[in-house]
Amino acid sequence: MSKLEKSLQAAMNARIIGSGSETMVLAHGFGGDQSLWDKILPYLTKHYQVLLFDWLFSGAVKYPNLYDPLRYSSFDAFADDLIALMDELHLTSSVFVGHSMSGMIGCIASIKRPQLFSGLILVGASPRYINTDDYEGGLEGATIDNMITSIESGYENWTLSFVKLLVDNNDPLSVEHYLRCLKSMNPEFVVPLAKIVFCSDERETLEKVTTPCTIIQTTNDLVVPESVAHYMQKKIKGETTVEIVKADRHLPQLTAHLELVHVLGRVLGSGI
Repeated sequence: MSKLEKSLQAAMNARIIGSGSETMVLAHGFGGDQSLWDKILPYLTKHYQVLLFDWLFSGAVKYPNLYDPLRYSSFDAFADDLIALMDELHLTSSVFVGHSMSGMIGCIASIKRPQLFSGLILVGASPRYINTDDYEGGLEGATIDNMITSIESGYENWTLSFVKLLVDNNDPLSVEHYLRCLKSMNPEFVVPLAKIVFCSDERETLEKVTTPCTIIQTTNDLVVPESVAHYMQKKIKGETTVEIVKADRHLPQLTAHLELVHVLGRVLGSGI
């Protein structure tokens, strides 16, 4: 039996903190780790038992050999890890908050095991990043191709440009925080993971989601336009609302945490 099979909790640095009868699961996105939730965590733990963890591609993971790019060739494998982790911790009927790629992972997990989730909160999520004739994903295929080439030819330089795309440049501490996370990743994981994230098309997945959803979108996300949030709202079968956070770029939990907390409090009705 592998280390991964013995304990996902240990492998994924999973921990539950806080009080309350309900559980909330926080899932970070591409290039991140659980520290990206640090600013909003004190507000959430007053009302929820909060599960934090690191995806196995994260630089925060102690055993990077557990991440096999061949196994994690689609969001399905990540959804299976999420389900297995929640089963290991005996969690059900949890509020799932997924940022960026984790939004679609949460959607897939909710289709496979709907009883695990009382609601999905999708922050900056997208089923497809690449534009088509009848769909605005926000990015052109050539842009993705150029990004992959940039990663392969100079990882260090690429991290600097990518962070500026994702994080409000007027918040240098947040820029530095995300940059540290990104640089801590094994560069060998980044290209295959980037291809999964930015080349995926999960639009048909949305129609199978029956769990109630809230889609949280910033006012100026350079990789996920607001039209994507409304597209998802129309396609998801479960009751779905869109909430707008006044923030620049893709990581409101870093650069507009009080606004995000306010929206979460309103959505959850828990006085956060």
